[in-house]
Amino acid sequence: MAKKEEAPNMVERFAEFKELKNIDKATMVSVLEESFRNVLAKMFGTDENLDVIMNPDKGDVQIFQNLEVVPDGEVTNPNLQISLSDARADEDPDVEIGEEHTKEIFFADFGRRAILNLRQTLQSKILDLQKEAIYAKFKEMEGELVSGEVYQTWSRETLLMDDEKNELLLPKNQSIPGDFFRKGETVLAVIHNVDNKNNNPKITVSRTSDTFLRRLFEREVPEIIDGLINIKAVARIPGERAKIAVESFDDRIDPVGACVGVKGSRIHGIVRELRNENIDVINYTSNPSLFIQRALSPAKISSIHLDEEDKKAEVFLRPEEVSLAIGKGGMNIKLASMLTGYTIDVYRDTPDQVDEDIYLDEFKDEIDGWVIDALKNMGCITAKNVLNTPRQALIDQADLEEDTVDNVIAILKAEFEEE
Repeated sequence: MAKKEEAPNMVERFAEFKELKNIDKATMVSVLEESFRNVLAKMFGTDENLDVIMNPDKGDVQIFQNLEVVPDGEVTNPNLQISLSDARADEDPDVEIGEEHTKEIFFADFGRRAILNLRQTLQSKILDLQKEAIYAKFKEMEGELVSGEVYQTWSRETLLMDDEKNELLLPKNQSIPGDFFRKGETVLAVIHNVDNKNNNPKITVSRTSDTFLRRLFEREVPEIIDGLINIKAVARIPGERAKIAVESFDDRIDPVGACVGVKGSRIHGIVRELRNENIDVINYTSNPSLFIQRALSPAKISSIHLDEEDKKAEVFLRPEEVSLAIGKGGMNIKLASMLTGYTIDVYRDTPDQVDEDIYLDEFKDEIDGWVIDALKNMGCITAKNVLNTPRQALIDQADLEEDTVDNVIAILKAEFEEE
């Protein structure tokens, strides 16, 4: 004959839940009580006449069933009623018919199946609580710097684990070009987005956001945390180049020098973290004209015309400065526009050539608009601007096909030959 299996000890089963992270004691007690009531309601048909008393310090529980005393032989529902004889035999000798008799129930007496059912109910509710707690915690941390250990890498994302074994997802499009991670490596990022679809928290982190650059400067430059230096604006092309505008609230502190550090000691660590992303640190000014000039550095501007209402700026430079203002692949002018919030158009400062010149917009019937925009973006606003620019420079800087450039040159030359 098989030996009867002993029912699990209640304290051993549930004491483990009292030290759960992110869940306060009051909530834990409430969840335990609710779980007991759910299981008891299924067993007895109702839990309305049951008192469940939790002892979170010990991890045990007391259950009392309140039953109506009825005459012997008239019990119709043993879950709600008890006979007079049974009630008096249960240490209540003075009870009378119609009164209430309280009887203690020992949950362990219901056997292993009931306890396992309760355990599953508890685990499910506690898992939901933990998910809600994780979501609330990380939702408050959006935009904050976080580190995680590389656990697994896939083609579209990398899974990181923080110190508390929470999962952080770093998508490919939020990784810096050139990022390559090995298992076990520690990775820095900012919490980019936290959602809780179907009570399943998803924590997405980013290394390409402007906020990531801000947090790295805050970490490396104590004056920023101390409130002596303020980051006013950030613009990034991740992995390539960035511009950051800073101002100082203390006249004795040079904000650019403080951010760069002695011999670049502070900024070098940031550049390495960003996979050698070049960073220009400039002094912020509320004067938009001066701010745009600083943002277009290293180019030197001859003059600037502002339309503050439409946030547009016409910048005039000597021909040799145009390429510096635009930068490789138009990167410098793009970052300057992002940093200042102005749409910047670059013009060659050559008044003697403009008299008999024609704006490129006049050729929209013969040249595609996107081609004209590409040429304007590199500083070629007029026909002679284009004709005075080397053919290879038009191909490289405007990112146009050779045939397209040759066709444009032919159209523009034909216009002047007709005149």
